[in-house]
Amino acid sequence: MSLTDRQEDLLIAVALTEFSVHYERADPELSREARQLAASRLVDHDVEPAKAVDALEIE
Repeated sequence: MSLTDRQEDLLIAVALTEFSVHYERADPELSREARQLAASRLVDHDVEPAKAVDALEIE
């Protein structure tokens, strides 16, 4: 299965968000940067964070 560029960006945004949640206590600055990168990718595709997984359209 091949992902579109949009799907890749959204998947990366989801992964960065997950990373930021798991590392928030260990490295708050790195966690914040990961959230910012995720948000940037979502804004590029006009996707709300809560809708990112659904927007991937992967079955």
